[in-house]
Amino acid sequence: MIRHFIFSLLIVFSLCQPAFADSAKVLNVQKLKTPGGIEVWLVEDKTVPVISMSFSFEGGLIYDPEDKPGVGRLVSILLDEGADQMTSQQFQSQLSDNAINMSFTAGRDAFYGQLKTLKANRDLAFDLLRMALNKPRFDADAIERMRNANVSQIKNDMGDPGWLVARTFNGMAFEGDVYALPGLGTLDSMTKITRKDLVDFAHAQFAKDVLKVAIAGDITKEEAAKTVDAVFNSLPAQAEETEAAEVELHYGGKTILLPLDTPQTYISAGESGIKRADKDWPAATIMNYILGGSGFDARLMKEIREKRGLTYGVYTTLTSMNHAALLQANLSASNEKVAEALKLLRQEWAKMAKDGATAQEVQDAKSYLTGSLPLELTSTDDISDTLNGLQRDGLNYNYINQRNAELNAVTAADIKRVAARLLKPENLTIVLVGQPANVTADIMLDHPPGMAVPQAKP
Repeated sequence: MIRHFIFSLLIVFSLCQPAFADSAKVLNVQKLKTPGGIEVWLVEDKTVPVISMSFSFEGGLIYDPEDKPGVGRLVSILLDEGADQMTSQQFQSQLSDNAINMSFTAGRDAFYGQLKTLKANRDLAFDLLRMALNKPRFDADAIERMRNANVSQIKNDMGDPGWLVARTFNGMAFEGDVYALPGLGTLDSMTKITRKDLVDFAHAQFAKDVLKVAIAGDITKEEAAKTVDAVFNSLPAQAEETEAAEVELHYGGKTILLPLDTPQTYISAGESGIKRADKDWPAATIMNYILGGSGFDARLMKEIREKRGLTYGVYTTLTSMNHAALLQANLSASNEKVAEALKLLRQEWAKMAKDGATAQEVQDAKSYLTGSLPLELTSTDDISDTLNGLQRDGLNYNYINQRNAELNAVTAADIKRVAARLLKPENLTIVLVGQPANVTADIMLDHPPGMAVPQAKP
């Protein structure tokens, strides 16, 4: 308990002490290559004796067998359930007794991991990570326990309209592609996944050629290089090759309904967006902020919530994936107000496309987006996560210090041009979960895509 209390105090203190290099820089990022050839981005911060490492292996859901979605998910929740000679209980005890936080996530395009530890426990923490990645046990009892936990999560999600609208949108908009697969798996696939599937996934995915590593905290370049090689250098040199084509969104201009007995209808509307590498990304970022990404200051929030009280909240997001890009709006409304909310959504989409943004909106957006950047980097894990994301985006190691200048260079004319390019209300794929009144659906579903409940065997 005392260790945990001290660790908590250190984390709180670190929230107030970001690793700023000087007034001209956001962060002092160093790029290094380990003796084993692994590139690492590092921010040294000796304010508190804490180290965070974020890493990713490109691939993600593409390594899930098509008929067994959820393999990556099970791997992600089993890696810390025993490794090498340590049973699950022994491994978990080492983590908890030494205030070591270790987590893994199977994402659409990558498999992610994060480790956070006190400097005093650095060697132990990174050795546990080495064992988890190189020698996971995947014991039968742990597999069954985690499988059952995941089944419970899926069943719980199936009753959550917010989850249902996201699952239905992904399943329909990306129909026929790996992005359509449910990352958590299905009730049916959970009964089919074997230990061999888990071993095969780890062997195919965990390799040095698809690895990105970022570290922040109380560790030197020399220590970081030695530590990274100790963790990752025994992994295979190359991941298994995969084939994935660029994905086009399906059902543009269509309204898809999944009926659900609920007083609120959940709405997800989206169309093709813009890739992170596109030169118009900075302008699209500001446009999205003005349209629906800025909370109560956003146009959609003002029109749909503040002026008419049709929703508690509406927001938009830009998502850039390896093989697709998405611009999406999400909201909910009472069933009798859905038609009006959708009308306003389309109107604001069209208005931004036609007129762009005002000079004041652009300036306010820039001020917020540039001024809030340091607040997003207030702990070692925030910093390492952000850097790992920039690595995956293919940006240079000093981009974090160039980002604000890039945003400030955007003009109102740029935003008008990009809005006309991206915002096409007639192309929106609209997914509704609920019982909306006065809305005609083009497609009616009886279950979320890929999530049919398996029939009981006679």
